[in-house]
Amino acid sequence: MSIRRIRAMAKKEIILVRRDIRVLIAAIFMPMMLILLFGYALSLDVDNIPTLVLDLDQTPASRDLVRRLADSRYFTIVRHIHRQAEIEPALARREALMTLVIPADFSARVSKGVEAPVQVIFDGTDSNTTTIASGYFTGIANRFNLSRQMARIRKAGLRLSARPLDPRIRVWFNPELKSRNFIIPGLSAVIMMVICALMTALTISREKETGTMEQLVSTPITGSELVLGKLLPYLGLGLIEITLVVVAGVLIFGVPFRGSYLNLLLVSLIFMAGTLSWGLLISAVARNQMEASQMVILSAFLPSFLLSGFIYPIENMPLALQVVTYIVPARYFVEIAKGLFLKGVGLDVLWPQVLFLAAYGFVTLNLARKLFSKRIA
Repeated sequence: MSIRRIRAMAKKEIILVRRDIRVLIAAIFMPMMLILLFGYALSLDVDNIPTLVLDLDQTPASRDLVRRLADSRYFTIVRHIHRQAEIEPALARREALMTLVIPADFSARVSKGVEAPVQVIFDGTDSNTTTIASGYFTGIANRFNLSRQMARIRKAGLRLSARPLDPRIRVWFNPELKSRNFIIPGLSAVIMMVICALMTALTISREKETGTMEQLVSTPITGSELVLGKLLPYLGLGLIEITLVVVAGVLIFGVPFRGSYLNLLLVSLIFMAGTLSWGLLISAVARNQMEASQMVILSAFLPSFLLSGFIYPIENMPLALQVVTYIVPARYFVEIAKGLFLKGVGLDVLWPQVLFLAAYGFVTLNLARKLFSKRIA
C-alpha cells in the first residue's frame, strides 16, 4: 500500500469537492437545513389544545372545573358555546380539538356527593393528540375530585389520615419531558447516515459518468488505496457535519450535552467509516448518480428514520421488525447520542453499541475494498 498514492487520491477528491458546489451543499448546508427543519417543525409535545366549553350549569363548581382546565398549560379555552349544535361544526372546522360539556345538574350532584358525569368530546382524526389530551384531562378531573373530597371531610369535622400510597415521581435525564431533547440527538444519527452515504455514493458514480473511472483503472492504484483515498476527505467533512449538528442542538435548541465531546467525535469517526464505506458499496453497483441516490434513500434514510428508535419506539414495533432493527447501524448511534447528550455516560456504559459500529465499519470497509480491488484488477 502506497501512502503517496493514497495522498494523491485524497488530494484529487478534495479538488473535486471544492469544484463541485453540490457536494459542499450536501455536506455543509443540508445537515444544517435538516436540523433546523426537524428541530422547529417536529415536536411531539402536546400543549395548548384548543378547547370549547359548554357550561349548562353556570355555578361556582362548574366554573372551578373550567378554571382548572384554563390554568393548565395543556388546554386553551378558545370559546364558550351555548348549544350542543355548535360542537360538530366547530370540530369539523378544527376550531377546537376538544369540547367539555358540563350538564345543568353538575353542581347539585357534586354537592350531594354522587357521581356528576361531564361529557368530553375529542376530534379523533389525530389519535396521538387525543390519547395524550385525554390523559391530561383525566389528571385534572382527579385533582378536582380530590379537592372536593378533602373539602367534604374537613366540613364534616373529620381528620385526614395519611395516604397508604404516596407516589413521588421523578423523571431523570429529561425532567421537563421535552421531545426536542431526544429528537435532536437521534436526528444527528439520521443526518450522518444519509449525508455520509450520499456523498461517497455519488463520487464513484460521478467518476463513471465522466469517464475518469477508466483512467483510474489504468493507473497502478490498488483497491485499498482507492477506497482510503476516497474516504479520508469525507471523514473530514463528516466531522464538520457532526460539529455543526451538536453546536446547533446545544446553542439553538438548548439541548443539554452532559457527556464527553471527545467520546462523541471518536464514536462519530467509527460510525462515519461504516456509512461512507456503505456509500462506496452502493456507488460500485449503481450505474449512475440517480440510481445511487435512490439506493441511498432506500438503504440508509428509510431504515435509519423508521427503525432506529429515533422517533418511533422500537418496543412498540412488531417482533419481526424489532429483530430487523438490530442490523440498522443508526439504532446504535441513536442510543450512543442519547447517552452522551442526556445521560452523560461514557464508553464504559456504551461499549456494546460502539463494538457493533466498529464491526459494521470493518465489514463494510472490507467489502468495499474487495469490490474495488476486483474492479481495478
